[in-house]
Amino acid sequence: MSQPTDPVSVPKRIVRCPACGGDSVYSVDNAYRPFCSARCRGIDLGAWASESFRVPTEVPPEDEIYGDPRHQH
Repeated sequence: MSQPTDPVSVPKRIVRCPACGGDSVYSVDNAYRPFCSARCRGIDLGAWASESFRVPTEVPPEDEIYGDPRHQH
């Protein structure tokens, strides 16, 4: 049977902060993970809110029928 892992003995993983590129501790101890700080988390949130980051989509042509593709001929 597996023993629960003691959080103190688990090595902390260092990752790259997505906002500034600096070191960030990826652990439950870091409330801002994967970011290194509240500032970096806020910068990222602001970029999404201002639509600087966008998820690419493929928009169908204006004359194409929307809906079930089986009905589009």
